[in-house]
Amino acid sequence: MNQFRSPDLVTDVPLPPHAYVPGQNARHPEDWFDAIKASVTADLPVIALDQTAAWHAGRAYFDAGYFWECHEVLEAVWMHCPDPSPERAMVQALIQLANARLKLRMDKPRASLRLCDMVDGHLAQCSGVETVLGITVHEIAQDAEKTRSDVRKCII
Repeated sequence: MNQFRSPDLVTDVPLPPHAYVPGQNARHPEDWFDAIKASVTADLPVIALDQTAAWHAGRAYFDAGYFWECHEVLEAVWMHCPDPSPERAMVQALIQLANARLKLRMDKPRASLRLCDMVDGHLAQCSGVETVLGITVHEIAQDAEKTRSDVRKCII
């Protein structure tokens, strides 16, 4: 997968003891992500969201295959973004991409494909902008296409 990361991200973020997969293993304690999500404060300018622990953890979790956890922490970033905005659309695209990868892991290929279509829709809202919060729209589009390819391999 064409991962959207900086090389040190995964080692700089503490990973939960396991990647949560609904119906397959135990969910993390409710407060596990509180400190990470708290890095997104009400007074934080949108242009600084990519400097928060929540953003970095979301990216690291995705890259490490912790897709549910990625969604959990990126939601705090998404909620802080103005609606509409390229930042909000990009964060939504990342959340849905993580969900698509999670659904693929859960052997729900149709749901994964639907989520990839949602990723495309969110990325379309970034038209005219090449990079949002340090990630190029093209990178995320490639990751969505890679997810579709992985789905096709599973159902053939």
